[in-house]
Amino acid sequence: MRKIKEILRLHLLGSVASTRRIGLAVGCGKSAVAECLRRAVAAGLTDWAAVEALDETALEQRLYPAKTTGRLPRQRPLPDWARVREELARRDHQVTLALLWTEYKAEHPEGYQYSQFAELYRQYEKRLAVVLRQNHAPGERSFVDYCAGVAITDPVSGERLPTQLFVGALGASSYTFAMASLSQELPAWLDAHVRMYEYFGGVSALTIPDNLRSGVKRADRYEAEINPSYQELARYYGTCVIPARARKPRDKAKVEAAVLVAQRWILAALRHRTFYSLAELNAAIAELLVRLNDRVMRHVKESRRARYERLDRPALKPLPAARYEFAEWKQVKVNIDYHIEFDDHFYSTPYTLIGEALWCRATSSTIEIFHKDKRVASHPRSYTKYAHSTVSEHRPASHRAHLEWTPSRLIEWGASIGPHTSALIEHVIRSKPHPEQGYRSALGILRLSNKHGKSRLELASAKAIAIRSPSYKTVKTMLDQRMESAPLRAETKRSSHAEDMSSSLGAVNVRGSGYYH
Repeated sequence: MRKIKEILRLHLLGSVASTRRIGLAVGCGKSAVAECLRRAVAAGLTDWAAVEALDETALEQRLYPAKTTGRLPRQRPLPDWARVREELARRDHQVTLALLWTEYKAEHPEGYQYSQFAELYRQYEKRLAVVLRQNHAPGERSFVDYCAGVAITDPVSGERLPTQLFVGALGASSYTFAMASLSQELPAWLDAHVRMYEYFGGVSALTIPDNLRSGVKRADRYEAEINPSYQELARYYGTCVIPARARKPRDKAKVEAAVLVAQRWILAALRHRTFYSLAELNAAIAELLVRLNDRVMRHVKESRRARYERLDRPALKPLPAARYEFAEWKQVKVNIDYHIEFDDHFYSTPYTLIGEALWCRATSSTIEIFHKDKRVASHPRSYTKYAHSTVSEHRPASHRAHLEWTPSRLIEWGASIGPHTSALIEHVIRSKPHPEQGYRSALGILRLSNKHGKSRLELASAKAIAIRSPSYKTVKTMLDQRMESAPLRAETKRSSHAEDMSSSLGAVNVRGSGYYH
């Protein structure tokens, strides 16, 4: 600003005599001081009282009147600065201010030169509201956040239940989405994102949340740790989650403004209404959301919906064919029985992973188990507490072979050798508290036929029954010593006949393999 009044004060009051010293005092050259004093004399301003009565603008007009040529000054056409700003924000083309000026000059040859064009654009940007200063390319960013919502009333108890208002906004157009939920927990958080993308009709390249615990497990300025379920949703929709820095509201100024607008135009409008269900509340929010997005924004003279249709919608990624299904992730460890535990139920994994830390992905219908991002097991989800879901292929070969043996199968194998062998096998199995405890002894007896032959095993089995020693050790000793054909002593025969061992262990009165089916 020119220091006209200060120059005249110093000169007319006699404080400083020379033009050089006046120039040093006000910060200009002595020639400029001399020109100012000459113009003051020409304008008749030789008294300080007359000069003091004028303001700076009036004094400047008196000393430096605009030149008149008899013609009105030429009005140069102004560019559409809002359109210039939008073009500079486009990601699909490398648009520069110089290119836009060239197009402007082609349309208006009498328009501003480049230096004035650039200066006017800088002045336009300075006049924008703070929330609009960030340059967001169309379709590039969605901003999301929560705020306290309108309470709903329990129709039975009359209790007032607080709600949370989820708000999302697109960066380029400020197109806004809002919905209420009963909490900020993970299922509600992910469901709100799904419905937001569906409302937008597409997915932005980036999603910018606050450091809410449901979305961000560990906040960090450089490498924030995203919740696995939230990360899976981002992969499914083809977006990238980049949390805002903690305690840096300017990183998400777009959604901060959207939350403020939602509070003023949605929550404030609903403050006197009573809602008895979440669905009823969200229906009312949806109606007000239409009005909000159709309102013309004061700074850009255009509605959010119009800007969305023109900017964001063509640039959004398409939605997947099917809606995302919520899945809960949990880190689990494989127990020594090659099962993991989820929700008090046990699911098998390959036995080679015993002791490994795995990730379990649970939906309402399926349990999937991952090792180093590779799925190693899948089960239908079971809600039976403390039960087991086991896939046979997950067991070691020895375990599978063991479980394939049943009492009926072992007895049938014995019957294929002879009735006495079958009776002996049944006695060995029945003599144990649990049938499986007799499997090893029974298998040992049956496998003696591989070395000694079936006929010898049948004789040995009959003799073991006769001498009341029906065991694997007795049969094996007989076969090794070739004692199965040796005649019994007379007293052993009489004792055996009196006791009628053949009726208790023999081939006539046995339960048979059908008993164990």
